[in-house]
Amino acid sequence: MKKWFAILSVMAIILVLAGCGSSDNESSASGSSGDVKKIIVGTGTQFKNVCFIDENGNLTGFDVELIKELDKRLPQYEFEFKTMDFGNLLLSLDAGKIDLVSHQMEKNPEREAKYLFNKNPYSIFLNRVAVAKDNNTIHSIDDLKGKKVLTSPTSNAAYVLKEYNKTHGDALNIVYTSGAANDTVQQITSGRIDATVTTDFANRFNTDEKGEVVLKTVGDPLTQSDVLYVLNKNEQGLADDLDKAIQEVKDDGTLSKLSIKWLGEDFTKSLEDVKKEGSSKK
Repeated sequence: MKKWFAILSVMAIILVLAGCGSSDNESSASGSSGDVKKIIVGTGTQFKNVCFIDENGNLTGFDVELIKELDKRLPQYEFEFKTMDFGNLLLSLDAGKIDLVSHQMEKNPEREAKYLFNKNPYSIFLNRVAVAKDNNTIHSIDDLKGKKVLTSPTSNAAYVLKEYNKTHGDALNIVYTSGAANDTVQQITSGRIDATVTTDFANRFNTDEKGEVVLKTVGDPLTQSDVLYVLNKNEQGLADDLDKAIQEVKDDGTLSKLSIKWLGEDFTKSLEDVKKEGSSKK
């Protein structure tokens, strides 16, 4: 009898241990799949202050740190970075190697036809007239009548200038170029060209050989360029969730703080916001 009792006791212990093991395995399997969806975020490493490798070998910058912040606020997702050259980002999105592009991207008709963009911009760049730093005669676009304004033919700036000419009797002499930013700087500082249209953020890169900014922006903002995330067309749910999280970081001031820290200014205000602030100061 004692023998049978001992055998039954051993069998009971084995069953208990087996049950615990089964529970652990199930828990482990549930944890590995769970309800968390991994999102591969494509970004670069060569855009100073936006997405770059710091002196400690870490990927950081405005776009990178913002994704980390959004990751905290979206527990249903796990964001993982994959770095590559800028020119490969959309190709990688096409190939399904990444799920999201984070690299200061803007809409254009060609991109919008092929990809999905979230709606809530995380950076907003206002287009203004830019002139040589020592130019004290041009204060707004209205002062450019009969003057040469340089822009690339397919840019948003070109559209702004052409629309202005439509309603102002072709007042501007629009000059088109496909050259680099330093060519624009040289033409304006040499006096061959009077102005261009750019943003305060982009103007930081209009520097001379010493690295000093040699152009200044003047006048009221003309238009705004919204910076958004690029996704595949079937990721509407993710786009909507990103919009909600972006609104959260806007409302609590986190986005503004990140912009000031990494970009040097608060590039989160829309053209409408700036106009309202201007009118309230008058």
